[in-house]
Amino acid sequence: MKLPDSEDYLSDIGDQGGCLSWCLSNCSCLAYSYVSTIGCMVWTKENLIDLEEFSTDGENLFVRVAHVKTGGSSQKAVVISLSTVAGILFFAVFVFGLCKWRAKKRGKPEKPGKLLQGNAWKEQLKEDDALELTVFSFDSILLATNKFSTTSKLGQGGFGSVYRGKMNDGKEVAVKRLSSSSAQGVQEFENEIVLISKLQHRNLVKLIGCCNEGDEKILVYEYLPNKSLDSFLFDSKKKVELKWGKRFQIIEGIARGLLYLHRDSCLRVIHRDLKVSNILLDEKMNPKISDFGLARMFEGTQILVNTHKIVGTFGYMSPEYAMGGIFSEGSDVYSFGVLLLEIVSGRKNSALYDQGYLNLLSYAWQLWSEGKALDLLDEAIALSFPLEVIRCIHIGLLCVQDHAMDRPNTTNVVLMLSGESDLPQPRQPIFTFQTEMRNHAIPPQQQSIWSVNIVTNTMVEGR
Repeated sequence: MKLPDSEDYLSDIGDQGGCLSWCLSNCSCLAYSYVSTIGCMVWTKENLIDLEEFSTDGENLFVRVAHVKTGGSSQKAVVISLSTVAGILFFAVFVFGLCKWRAKKRGKPEKPGKLLQGNAWKEQLKEDDALELTVFSFDSILLATNKFSTTSKLGQGGFGSVYRGKMNDGKEVAVKRLSSSSAQGVQEFENEIVLISKLQHRNLVKLIGCCNEGDEKILVYEYLPNKSLDSFLFDSKKKVELKWGKRFQIIEGIARGLLYLHRDSCLRVIHRDLKVSNILLDEKMNPKISDFGLARMFEGTQILVNTHKIVGTFGYMSPEYAMGGIFSEGSDVYSFGVLLLEIVSGRKNSALYDQGYLNLLSYAWQLWSEGKALDLLDEAIALSFPLEVIRCIHIGLLCVQDHAMDRPNTTNVVLMLSGESDLPQPRQPIFTFQTEMRNHAIPPQQQSIWSVNIVTNTMVEGR
């Protein structure tokens, strides 16, 4: 420790008792030590620093402390008794709370976001982003889906199986569970959380939460009772429920959702897998775009991206993406065009092979060029708004033009649907040529192989 300055040595005090008396009578004295060979040394608050206790030898240092009153033995007994009782009560409350928490844990979601912090992809989310997702325990998911029973299963996709569930609070949800055999599942799982957690729109499906325990990777969405659009559109009995007014409402809703992704959200997102089975319907048949596992986020002024790994669904891919791996806003517009023509006709894009057409686009183009566009309308519904139907077919053909620059952007698509924009004349799309198809007579089950490998060496992953 620091020794006192020379003026704090009291050599005229001859014993330890005198040194003690002097220190007690001076308010500035904080400590003293008496060494026979030196005399009385005193410390004030300015120089009582760097204290250190020696393990051997050394001198005694007496430090001045505040006066504390002490009571008798009865007062001590009371204090000890009260402390003991308080400790027992605290321990009892703690044990009771712990038991109650464990009893409810099975049906309670965990604190949002905590489970995700250990994953590398979580770094893509900024700390100040409002991640309004609930991280559910796997036990709560098991309870909600009745242990993933077959009766709860809603369907199967490239990601895995989808189940209907009911959470502990009575809320119905759709639970998408990653399949262990899914090649793209982990990446899709991460992609959906990073993207959809930041996107909120009435025409996008809402992601409620997730579960990431061990090998279990699960996404929890809002439950939409009418399932996907294809369950109505391609069902001979149910398609009659989709009158033209409802179909047009669905077309407009999809366009608005796409506009939000491309232009109006805080991110610029290219969906890359827009198709009829990825359009879900709520109780009022309002459309919601789903499945963002393949989506990509654009940054700044970025317009297009080139990828060596082509993923998506055959028949909805634009030529530049299927043959060159280039995707952009125009790629989604192309998919929307195919989807629009499917909604108008009630036919799948590949459903006309046995009639000599390469696809629905080929059939739609022939009717358009012959002035018979209204013949494309689904026979299951009445022709009530012919001009609106023709306008939709016209927009669909503009959306599937060969080059992305010749297609309308999403903003213009919405304006065209509202009737507020003049429409240019479409040209015959490249994917409508029929000559090779008729000459080679390729069976339907090989369409996807032929359609990709005949034009490119790029490996394509279908979903």
